[in-house]
Amino acid sequence: MKLMTRKILAGAIAAMLIAGMTACSAEETAQTVSETSAAVEYLTRDDITVNETFTNEADGEHAIEADGEEATYSNIGVTKTGEASGDEADFYGENAAVFATNGAVLTISDSLIETAGTHANAVFSYGEGTVVNIADSVIETTGNCSGGLMTTGGGTMNAENLTINTSGNSSAAIRSDRGGGTVIVNGGYYKTTGTGSPVIYSTADITVNDSYMESTASQGVVVEGKNSVTLNNDTLIADNNTKNSDKSDYYQAVMIYQSMSGDASVGTSSFTANGGSITNRNGDIFFVNNTATEISLSGVTITNEDAEGSFLRAEAAGWGNEGSNGGKVNLNASGQIIEGNMLVDEVSTLNLYLKDSSSFTGAINTDGQNGEVYVEIEDGSTWTLTDDSYISGLTVSDAGAIDLNGHKLYVDGKEYTSGSSSEGTAFDISTDTGSGSGMPDGMPGDGQGGPGGNPPDGEPPEKPDGNGGNPPSGEPPEKPDGSN
Repeated sequence: MKLMTRKILAGAIAAMLIAGMTACSAEETAQTVSETSAAVEYLTRDDITVNETFTNEADGEHAIEADGEEATYSNIGVTKTGEASGDEADFYGENAAVFATNGAVLTISDSLIETAGTHANAVFSYGEGTVVNIADSVIETTGNCSGGLMTTGGGTMNAENLTINTSGNSSAAIRSDRGGGTVIVNGGYYKTTGTGSPVIYSTADITVNDSYMESTASQGVVVEGKNSVTLNNDTLIADNNTKNSDKSDYYQAVMIYQSMSGDASVGTSSFTANGGSITNRNGDIFFVNNTATEISLSGVTITNEDAEGSFLRAEAAGWGNEGSNGGKVNLNASGQIIEGNMLVDEVSTLNLYLKDSSSFTGAINTDGQNGEVYVEIEDGSTWTLTDDSYISGLTVSDAGAIDLNGHKLYVDGKEYTSGSSSEGTAFDISTDTGSGSGMPDGMPGDGQGGPGGNPPDGEPPEKPDGNGGNPPSGEPPEKPDGSN
């Protein structure tokens, strides 16, 4: 097998990949990328030598299962069809092509894994102590609700140099669901083309390093509840242009929210990006609602190709209780260039910290003061206004830190004088984790996953708001945008 080293030239990628590219197989995608001369190298199915095949067509079964054991496979071909219902598949791994549970340690390399059923995830790690290691392999899924990598119940997933293509709806390339776990991805190529199919959907702690990621219909990344995504030197291209729910009017590259479905604990989430690039083709860069989050950006090249889109939108949508379901954000910029407006509605909060020679070119709440907004500008960092802005508090000492650029800045209703210093106080963004938690007591996610890889009493917990059950006619149930 030829092991290919990924190389990405972020600027060239954005210019050479076309928005209409919808090929769902690694082979077809490789051809399209080659035609546009994009500088990406990755595995295709032609690079895999298959010496042994595993096939399963039965509903709910697996082609490969590791149950409390150590198992190693290389140069295999895995094919899975068959159907399953939502919760059993999404929470507990029913119908997954490759399934590990009960503290198993499963290692796979140099392999091809394909699924074509509904709720047919490709590789699934379930339960505390379960570890899946997969490297130098190609994964393709075509059915709805069929992710590439799936981790739940506190499992662990370690992936290196994979090519994953998914084309079904609600089929993230890198997925987690109730109970979460730990996911580490190093290198590779990850692309989704279905509605509600971000590259990453996180109800876990997910870290992706040195990888290429692209979504052609959905957000690039979704973080739900008290969970995290960390991107290190990745290329992320998102074209969210199709709605999976009517609960929000906006499109975005990164969505951070709490659905209150019980799949993720209530609490402060985090999104971190160090280096690399984020390119958004439609809507806003960040959208935060019904949760609190820490967004940390350091040296990321961020491009919004939608001139009408905002850099950050923190506001209420269709999740949570009206009046308390806004977004609460600490946005930490370190050595970061930020371009675009920020919108914070009356039930939302933003603390913006510009540090280590960061620059912000844009406006905040151009139509007047709404939610709580605090801006802190460290010496050496700058804010250049592009329109009148309204904030609640400001800390700045460097006389040249704020360039009004012909516009007006109002701080707690008073017009700011150019070159003056100011001292303010940040707002508390902590989220109540007591009553009203999105995670019912005893649910996985607090280290309380069901024993033995089986759902308690053989039945999955019921999802609120009708989000469980079987999708009609093979279609996924309506869930929040980007949801699984």
